[in-house]
Amino acid sequence: MLNSGMSRALAHLSDEAVVALCARSDEVALAELYDRFGGIAYGLARRVVRDDALAEDAVQEAFLAIWRGAARFLPERGKASTWILTLVHRRAVDLVRREQRRRTEALPEAEPAAAAGAADDELWLRLERERVQAALAKLPDQQREAIELAYYGGFTQSELAERLGEPLGTIKSRMFTGLARLRELLEGEAWATTPFTS
Repeated sequence: MLNSGMSRALAHLSDEAVVALCARSDEVALAELYDRFGGIAYGLARRVVRDDALAEDAVQEAFLAIWRGAARFLPERGKASTWILTLVHRRAVDLVRREQRRRTEALPEAEPAAAAGAADDELWLRLERERVQAALAKLPDQQREAIELAYYGGFTQSELAERLGEPLGTIKSRMFTGLARLRELLEGEAWATTPFTS
């Protein structure tokens, strides 16, 4: 779906030029790429995973990978469109494999001390909530607002675009970059507080 507004200012550029702008952390460029390839990417992911929600996850993960890996894209090796759709396909296949593993893994048996563990679980959840809130507070205002409205307010990205008066691509790129930064903050803290990685 093409958006009007700021993201379309890059409509005259080639796909490769827009990826190059993404490599410089240009959020408008990411929104432009989403405008160009979001629908095609979703269709491709949907054919692989055969599930709407999983297809959306695959596209979101792929665009996050595009955002993080844009600097590694080499135009002389192929077209940007091929690179983007290859990333989408890989993410979709990864999700299918992950779902298959999840279904085949046996459920662990319930522990006899489950009641005693409930208080521990509640404490752990409270600490996790505080940790996420602290990380959210470190994000730029626009990214934090979009994430909080989506996850705590239950708004879809389309509803957020309408509510905030922004193009859908801008909201999506804001959430991609905000979630990527949030993940970095939380993982950085996990590295500092745990002796192992999962």
